[in-house]
Amino acid sequence: MALAIEDYALVGDRGTAALVGRDGSVDWLCLPRFDSPACFAALLGDTDNGRWLLGPADLEDATVTRRYVGNSALLETTFTTSTGTMILLDVMPTGDGRADLVRRIIGVEGTVRVRHDWVVRYDYGRIRPWVSRHHDGDEETIVAVAGPDQVILRGPRLPVAVDGHHEDEFDVNAGDELVFSTTWTRSWRDIPPRIGYDDRIEATRLDGEEWVSSCVSGVPHRDKVVRSLLTLRLLTHDETGGIVAAPTTSLPEHFGGERNWDYRFCWLRDASLTLESLLAAGFTGEAEKWRTWLLRAIAGDPADMQIMYTVDGGRQLPERELGHLEGYAGSQPVRIGNGAASQRQTDVLGEVMIALHDARLSGIRETRDSWSLQRRLVDELADHWDEPDNGLWEIRGPLQHFTHSRVMVWVAFDRAIRGIEEFGLDGPVERWRRIRDDVHAEVLAKGFDTERGTFTQHYDTSHVDASLLNLPLVGFLPPDDPRILGTIAAIETDLMRDGFLLRYLTESGVDGLPGDEHPFLACSFWLVSAYAAAGRLDDAHALMDRLCALTNDVGLLSEEYDVTNARMAGNFPQAFSHLTLVQAALRLADATTRG
Repeated sequence: MALAIEDYALVGDRGTAALVGRDGSVDWLCLPRFDSPACFAALLGDTDNGRWLLGPADLEDATVTRRYVGNSALLETTFTTSTGTMILLDVMPTGDGRADLVRRIIGVEGTVRVRHDWVVRYDYGRIRPWVSRHHDGDEETIVAVAGPDQVILRGPRLPVAVDGHHEDEFDVNAGDELVFSTTWTRSWRDIPPRIGYDDRIEATRLDGEEWVSSCVSGVPHRDKVVRSLLTLRLLTHDETGGIVAAPTTSLPEHFGGERNWDYRFCWLRDASLTLESLLAAGFTGEAEKWRTWLLRAIAGDPADMQIMYTVDGGRQLPERELGHLEGYAGSQPVRIGNGAASQRQTDVLGEVMIALHDARLSGIRETRDSWSLQRRLVDELADHWDEPDNGLWEIRGPLQHFTHSRVMVWVAFDRAIRGIEEFGLDGPVERWRRIRDDVHAEVLAKGFDTERGTFTQHYDTSHVDASLLNLPLVGFLPPDDPRILGTIAAIETDLMRDGFLLRYLTESGVDGLPGDEHPFLACSFWLVSAYAAAGRLDDAHALMDRLCALTNDVGLLSEEYDVTNARMAGNFPQAFSHLTLVQAALRLADATTRG
């Protein structure tokens, strides 16, 4: 059985990423890309679905501590047993165009008995490969091949085949150092040479340290902010610029239930919000790369724009279920692909336009193609803005006129207008102004409940939604407007569970799905930002402190948090949680400085 979600840590090479457990087991790895089929899939099944374990043979005798090495993606796990201490260093080297997972064992004190279990199963734990030993000079390797894929295991002592696993046990004494690596390549290619481990590990460490060296200072919980920024960077594909929502699929929002989704794709909304966070923290290089990705992904007719794409900008994300996997904590079905790709979510363009406007404010110049694309997208929205949609939360129930979606329509036109007014760009500004005013008036008339004094989830309900906390943050109304203050109060009353916010009330039936869910962490970070904007600084700091205390021992967050059982829920680590942490810290710092 897989570990608790919070017991995993992330290592990655900005092309893909692995989840490494506190027990030393790599239980999830898709190669060569985030959205490729997993070859280690024990996270969603059992050890026979693939994993790579290097850890104490008697884990119950071990005390485990973990940390990232400085401001890098190098994961260091220290195992202390009754007989000795050893360190396991996990790293996926960056910058060389390869796909390697390197694991270095260092004996620190005494002797530790180590268990090694290498189990490769392609196609999400379904396909057992042909495994053989190869010799190249004095080096022996184990090679696992199936279809287009092969992975190569290297190390000073290789495990032996036992019932479909490759297993070994050995002693690590003080002063010993053993380095193992798993490398992916296409099955028709020659086995790539071994990398220079010391050089590549050090280069990867320095890359992370240098990237955050000029990171924003003077923010609350700066260590959490820095780790969040590094995590967002790890979720950004270095070659294509695509930003994935999470490196996992089907970690459940409700344990034992069916709210299990594949997040290994590039949502325009999530990527835009990630970009806003990176820009606010002073990182502009990612903005230019993502804008180029966007131009490629949505090239063509604006009417064909999707809400999400594959890492390389592909449009085909068919959703299907994997019946051979039992699911995390028995949560079925396990899904790959995402059927929400075909949904209509009119809020998305608003987030895209905020990110691109922020890029302009950060000094990134528009190109002819980049502004032309924005014009065409906004003109397309002008013809369809008043249609119902699935909303921010990808509701699979009936389409609605969601208030948040309408506000983000207003944002799309507002940022386009500001591009003309503030940067001298061209466009039908008078038409856009009329539509912006019409949308604003409609939201105030239809999306506000005068009896309760709050904005509502959609035009035909009295329920609220945590996404409404964004209204003051995007400039729709001032943060101290009585209608905003009333909305904050209603959200606190209706959606607060054990000190944190739900997205909405699932019992309303709006999402068309059975089951419940736990507090959604991004929503509580939005509340921190709304508190700060409204001048409730004490409340903002208190909630921010509680939220940051939910990170695991290496500073990572999932999508949701089960307060009752003190455990994480949902895909992990979640870009949405980390980007809203960064935004909340920056807004809180700014509000504190102002007064």
